[in-house]
Amino acid sequence: MDATPTAFFLTMPLHARFEIGAVSPQQFPDPVFPEIAFVGRSNVGKSSLLNMLVGARQLARVSTTPGKTREINFFLVEERLRFVDLPGYGYAKTSQRNRRAWGQLITTYFEIGRPIASVILLIDSRLRLQDSDVGVLRWFIEGGYPVQVVLTKIDKLKQGERVYQERLLRGALESLGYRNTLLLLSSLKGIGKKELLHSIFRAAESS
Repeated sequence: MDATPTAFFLTMPLHARFEIGAVSPQQFPDPVFPEIAFVGRSNVGKSSLLNMLVGARQLARVSTTPGKTREINFFLVEERLRFVDLPGYGYAKTSQRNRRAWGQLITTYFEIGRPIASVILLIDSRLRLQDSDVGVLRWFIEGGYPVQVVLTKIDKLKQGERVYQERLLRGALESLGYRNTLLLLSSLKGIGKKELLHSIFRAAESS
């Protein structure tokens, strides 16, 4: 990726467009741009976060039904990197058959040599670390993937609760071997947007 001052992208809406919702590896676009993979539980707020990052309301569809996304959605951003929205995990009402199929699609995405510059793992700041989050984080760490953990929905917490949850989750993440920074974010209020975009573009520029 050509070197471009990260600060340039922190002061303006990003130009982004939907490319494809892939249901098989054969539909993945050519791996010519650094990719930022967004991963999280089905109700963690991935779509709202993606829309907030690029300054668009409808780039990614926001559903009131968790687990509705069943493909890997690719978005081209600034004609220089891709945001990759992966199907959410951990939703109990999804059938076993669908979970296996989606899991295989996600695993294939990570194992076929895509140009992944960063994995953004979204975790609900209001909850204790869930078993599914633990399993996913361990898989990324053991695989050597560059992971950035983001705590979402912090606007739902009072200040004291926010401090407590951040300390609780930081300790749980570090016990699993996570050594990167921990970002706090609210898609509704834009808190943490600049810090996350900085992390994303730095990762893309370094890839």
